Amino acid sequence: MDERKQAEQSSNAPSRRSVIGWAGAGVALGAAVTGSVAAAVRGEHRAVQLVDSTADIPFYGDHQAGIATPVQDRLHFAAFDVTTTSRDALVRMLKEWTKAAAAMTGGREVGTGTAGALPEAPPADTGEALGLPASRLTLTIGFGPGLFEKDGVDRFGLKARRPDALVELPRFPGDNLDPARSGGDLCIQACADDPQVAVHAIRNLARIAMGTASIRWSQLGFGKTSSTTPEAQTPRNMMGFKDGTHNIAGTDRAALDKHVWAAPGDGPDWMTGGSYLVARRIRMHIETWDRASLGDQEDTFGRTKAEGAPYGGQHERDTPDLAAMPEKSHVRLAHPDSNDGLMILRRGFSFTDGTDGLGRLDAGLFFLAYQRDTRKAFVPLQQKLASRDALNEYIQHVGSAHFACPPGIRKPGEWWGQALFG
Repeated sequence: MDERKQAEQSSNAPSRRSVIGWAGAGVALGAAVTGSVAAAVRGEHRAVQLVDSTADIPFYGDHQAGIATPVQDRLHFAAFDVTTTSRDALVRMLKEWTKAAAAMTGGREVGTGTAGALPEAPPADTGEALGLPASRLTLTIGFGPGLFEKDGVDRFGLKARRPDALVELPRFPGDNLDPARSGGDLCIQACADDPQVAVHAIRNLARIAMGTASIRWSQLGFGKTSSTTPEAQTPRNMMGFKDGTHNIAGTDRAALDKHVWAAPGDGPDWMTGGSYLVARRIRMHIETWDRASLGDQEDTFGRTKAEGAPYGGQHERDTPDLAAMPEKSHVRLAHPDSNDGLMILRRGFSFTDGTDGLGRLDAGLFFLAYQRDTRKAFVPLQQKLASRDALNEYIQHVGSAHFACPPGIRKPGEWWGQALFG
């Protein structure tokens, strides 16, 4: 039996997570997923759709899921250091990762699961997602600069295949980057509507990687702060504001082709159909922000707090009057009309990681941005924001990483990085 037929039979078999169905899963706000059960409820100004948060997101496709996919509510992001010096061992790990990712995003256990091992051996799946639905899990892989060359060494014969767009990000004004929360040879972005499903995915991939790669740093996120579904309500960040109203829609193929997907001729062929990911951990000075007046807060963003309307408008999606906003307001500086049409696709999440030991909340935004070429998108935009944005009084970038995310896996039997290592 060939691998495609096996995969089709597996996908038609009952999912190990499907047993609870809708009964204990609930639904999440977002855009309708193909094949999902959806209903519409009337909001104050527009209809907001409900999606089946138990659904499976297809793993195979021209582009990796988790980029233009409707944004889920939970995140577990992990950056890995490759610890082996063996190219063959790295390739074996990537093949195993791909098989495991296809299984978990389909709501199935890894390998032989929890019951297939001998009592004397550990089970192939760690088991904490047993009985849970797929929860729209997506797994997105990226390759960092260190995979191609580290400390001047071409570790895996990939130096000549590094895309020019995979630059080392410059140091921006105000950066206070923690090396322990920055960089990485590989990354995995796990998004789901259930945090346990996302954590289970990273845990199992880290286990498979043991002896070949190890987690360098990771970040849990909740409450998406931007949306790829403009028909849904824009979420709020930890400052209580709506941001990212003009994000690229996951259904806008023309905008995705122009701003997100690497095109033929942009760089090496193995990146065609892929995208470049910038991850930034942005600490918010919550206590300072909470003491600012409402007027100062609204001037900082250029939006009203209650409605989310831009200055000069009444509703969130009204056309902003940039001239009506303070010159250093975040919306005015970041808006495409202020940047010759420049756009990035954002998939940010809020985070709260306890306190900093001084009684201050360690919270903020875990910023994720995808673009066709980071040199022409995030870098010039962040250089502008870092030097002028009024929001800088209340935030600081403390972690940073950059990854090349290859195109999608198109069929069973292919594996993450196959075109790169081929």
